Amino acid sequence: MQKPRLLSIVEIGGYPDFRPLYEKAGFEVLLETRMRKAMATIKRQQPRIIVAEFNFQSDFRDRTSSLESMMSVVERIPDTHVVVFYEKEYHHQLQRLLATRSFYRTFAFPIPEDQLFAAVNAVTEG
Repeated sequence: MQKPRLLSIVEIGGYPDFRPLYEKAGFEVLLETRMRKAMATIKRQQPRIIVAEFNFQSDFRDRTSSLESMMSVVERIPDTHVVVFYEKEYHHQLQRLLATRSFYRTFAFPIPEDQLFAAVNAVTEG
């Protein structure tokens, strides 16, 4: 039986590599460092979970981040869960995005590993 896929999109990083945690939860882990490539991977691989960073980009006129573009792709794939990491200082900007999009879970840095594990593990059990 094939393991479900988890796509980790690490554009900026600066936090622990959670691949061992994702693998422990039973996922085959895919990694992308650019959103454009990540969107192609999402279309091709249709991961069960996507873990991405909310990187607020004030220079975008009509969006808050590249997550909005990604979500337009994800919405066409049933049963894909999106987990978002964000900086606490950008919580108010994330709230703007949450007004139009929904995510499975959001975590502020520093990421609580036990809660992250519980969230991704629940997807494989559910």
